[in-house]
Amino acid sequence: MDSLSLRERQKEKRRTRIYHVAIDLFKHNGFQATTATDIAKASNVSRGTFFNYYPYKEAVLLDYGSQIMGRLREHAEARLREGEAPVRVLEEIWAKLAEESGQERDLIPPLAYEVMNPSPERARTAYQALPLSRVIELILAPMQQAGQLRSDLSLQRMSNLIADTYLIIALRWSAYGTERSLAEEMRLTLNFLMEGVLKR
Repeated sequence: MDSLSLRERQKEKRRTRIYHVAIDLFKHNGFQATTATDIAKASNVSRGTFFNYYPYKEAVLLDYGSQIMGRLREHAEARLREGEAPVRVLEEIWAKLAEESGQERDLIPPLAYEVMNPSPERARTAYQALPLSRVIELILAPMQQAGQLRSDLSLQRMSNLIADTYLIIALRWSAYGTERSLAEEMRLTLNFLMEGVLKR
């Protein structure tokens, strides 16, 4: 039993090392320029070992995005427990997400592409790893219970639409840029979206 847990700890340690090395290489050399072989070599593992942990290079980014989503969910839950207004919590989450995305502008396109991957399996994996819509659903739920949201769309549908819009705006900003910061683009977008989901 102890040897199994030791083996599992070693595997987790190796995965963590590969992850950190990969993210570091992506940030310094660019995602497209970094190969699985580069990551394996810098992590002191074989290429085959890399693929044992990550079936494709983009899967590393899913771990990266998943960690961001975890932090956003924890923040949202804490703020809602404190009694903060859901709209304010959503604004905070939106701003934090824009800040994270803005800092790592080159990682947005490949991460966004995974969510829209032509392979249904990879798209599903990305969607599950990046549950932004579920974080938004958590925040909007009290508003729905209070009758503040429109009733002709489900809470899940509205949350998905908001999350999908974030993805498209972030992708467009990353690829083409605008005179506005991503945070400002997102603030304007969120104001527009909330007009669409609030009960009239």
